[in-house]
Amino acid sequence: MADYYQLLGVARDASAEEIKKAYRQLAVKHHPDKNDGSKESEERFKEVTRAYEVLRDPDQRASYDRFGEQGLGRGGSGGAQGFDFNDALEVFMRDFGGFGEMFGGARRQRPGPAKGQGLRTKVKVTLKDVVHGARRTLKVQVLESCERCAGSGAETGTEPRTCPTCHGAGEERLVQRSVFGQLVSVQPCRTCRGQGQVIDSPCRRCNGDGRMRGETEIEVDIPPGVSSENYITLRERGNAGPRGGTRGDLVVLIEVEEDDRFVRDGSHLLLELPMTVGQAALGDELEVSTIDGTVSLRVPPGTQSGELLRVRGQGLPDLGTNRRGDLMVRVIVWVPDRLTAEQERLYRQLRAIEDAAPERIADVDRKGFWSKVKEAFQAG
Repeated sequence: MADYYQLLGVARDASAEEIKKAYRQLAVKHHPDKNDGSKESEERFKEVTRAYEVLRDPDQRASYDRFGEQGLGRGGSGGAQGFDFNDALEVFMRDFGGFGEMFGGARRQRPGPAKGQGLRTKVKVTLKDVVHGARRTLKVQVLESCERCAGSGAETGTEPRTCPTCHGAGEERLVQRSVFGQLVSVQPCRTCRGQGQVIDSPCRRCNGDGRMRGETEIEVDIPPGVSSENYITLRERGNAGPRGGTRGDLVVLIEVEEDDRFVRDGSHLLLELPMTVGQAALGDELEVSTIDGTVSLRVPPGTQSGELLRVRGQGLPDLGTNRRGDLMVRVIVWVPDRLTAEQERLYRQLRAIEDAAPERIADVDRKGFWSKVKEAFQAG
């Protein structure tokens, strides 16, 4: 699995401008039009473009830095799978324009129906889903291929014909002369609007678009270890393209619901555990909540309020691995604010014989909660 930073030849702390500059140089170098259509160059062009597309986006870059390609999703969920040469071309042309002027000729033509628009939807998952993974069925409003004309846009019994202006190319080359010499520009055909075909008798159901709005059910697998910063890209599950064009993608945004028992810190979970003064002083064996139920936790004698106890392997999995984080239990010593007569009598007896409190509890207890949590993780 190639490292995206190495592919672009930049440092891991490279700025957005440095990443963009490095990518542009590599894309020009490896584009097949400049290498006699070399398949090796085409593959390299696709790889560096994919790396650039991830590292240019702050959210994707943060996920990649933390989890690698697995952080971008599994099974087509935002990773390199499904990212083809046409996608790479669109990325370069979006940010730098066409190749024609750069390579001294017309850019690679892409006549025919346009690709359908991508869609976005959200799916909510619980922390239990994060542990075990889940499958969801989503209802999505999409543009489907028109059944009457089979997506062609032409009325039944008729067919589209080749555009007489561009002869099916979908583009027009405009030549202009100037003081700098002959300038050639390429633009979508004005007659067929880049389709390469014209329709004389549009379908009466879809008005020549080749699509109708409908609703579809789509199943999506949620891998273990996801967080609300992750998304899943389902290739060609979005809107159908006009007049038989390929479908766009469906991006499923993950939203992890909060659980009022736990606070999540990456793959670790944090839980507060109230206990009495007697339990903290004498120690105890207590049941604590986990994602899947409860586990037994031994509280050693003399446990101070605010101390952290670790339950290994009861946190959340790292995305793309079987390794699970830990459950960190923060002890909260509860002091009763109402005492029975018997309780007050016993506490008075205890106070008469107990040691005085120290002037200062250990340094760790005076630190902020999150500082103590991070120290506990590092110590483990």
